[in-house]
Amino acid sequence: MPTKGKKGNDAGADLGLMRAARFGRVKNDLSMGFVGLPNVGKSSLTNLLAGNNHAEAANYPFCTIDPNVTQCVVPDKQFKYLSECYKPPSVVPAVLKVVDIAGLIRGASEGAGLGNAFLSHIAAVDGIFHLVRAFENDEVVHVDDSVDPIRDLETIEAELCLKDRDSLTKVIDREKERVRKEKGIPRSSEAPVSDVFLSAYAKCSEMLDKNTPVQTCDTFKDAEVEMIKDWGLISTKPQVYIVNMSQKNFVRKGSKWLPKIAEWVKQHGGGQIIPMSCEFEQNLADMDSDEKKTFLEDLSDQAKSKGLKGPQAEVKSMIPRIIRSGRAALCLQSFYTCGPKEVRAWTIMKGTLAPQAAGVIHTDFERGFIKAEVANYSDFVKYHDGQASMSKVKEAGKYRQEGKTYVMQEGDICVFMHNVTSS
Repeated sequence: MPTKGKKGNDAGADLGLMRAARFGRVKNDLSMGFVGLPNVGKSSLTNLLAGNNHAEAANYPFCTIDPNVTQCVVPDKQFKYLSECYKPPSVVPAVLKVVDIAGLIRGASEGAGLGNAFLSHIAAVDGIFHLVRAFENDEVVHVDDSVDPIRDLETIEAELCLKDRDSLTKVIDREKERVRKEKGIPRSSEAPVSDVFLSAYAKCSEMLDKNTPVQTCDTFKDAEVEMIKDWGLISTKPQVYIVNMSQKNFVRKGSKWLPKIAEWVKQHGGGQIIPMSCEFEQNLADMDSDEKKTFLEDLSDQAKSKGLKGPQAEVKSMIPRIIRSGRAALCLQSFYTCGPKEVRAWTIMKGTLAPQAAGVIHTDFERGFIKAEVANYSDFVKYHDGQASMSKVKEAGKYRQEGKTYVMQEGDICVFMHNVTSS
């Protein structure tokens, strides 16, 4: 059930997702960016997410100079069902924009490597996939000459927090200048700043001094959040931690690093952790459908031989989960429009009202919004009786009309009524 735009102290719900999203832009075209040291698998994973190899994946630092942007199709069983039901000539799924940002190194906040440019690229995305390396491979060099995910996590988080601390030093001067202009105070006099500003500043400073993302703080008040939004802090962005393991460790669901990574994340505000293996994903992507089936069955047998049982013994791609986790971190959801010519998934933020959802299709739909005719996906599946129409759903009383205050729900199938007259 979508959350109705929680803010302040209540925003810690929804697994902390809305807590992070409260600092972000209210847009439907938000993006996630891969952040990590060089040679941890960012470009390889970006290629895999996109389903093709159009990013230059090379075994040397800074091979990705400019951010590589890709659109990842969002895995969606509901959309697939509707497409197979209506069988239109055009199907348009939801996508997630992902940016492959070149690797950071220690000292990036002070310009080391290509740090300043990369940090600006991180600032431009709305959420972070924090990718760490937990695999050994002598052929893939590590910028620090050894594999240590905890050290790497510390390095990246420290650089992001250092950059934010630098941004904070400029915030006070900007706020004082704003107050002077607003109240006509001469430069010879000290400009007073509000208690809200001082409180927000103190809380941010405390988090950054501990190398902990600002967005994980759960004591911000509404007014503080609104103020911090304008400060441009990188660590206000939601983060998803992705651990790139060897295929062997991924199959056996174990690594000496996973408990240590989990403990580190817990100590730094918490967050979702997704273990995966680029080695496994690449091997899987290079196979045809029959080969994939045999490959996965063989790996599942290996997992069972290690003592794993039930779902733990199942070996499957983590690409869909990564895409869905990025979308969830940005608090995005889908609604659908269905007809004989097209089935399309439209992306909106959780808490979006019906008129604004209509505006995603066309601005006139929002401007002249009258009502939305809505059926939820689960009701459609239950009542449509195999027909590519809403007639049976209507007969069941599950096709309803909603007005301007309706909060869109995940899986809504909609028709928007609007009227725009020329002036």
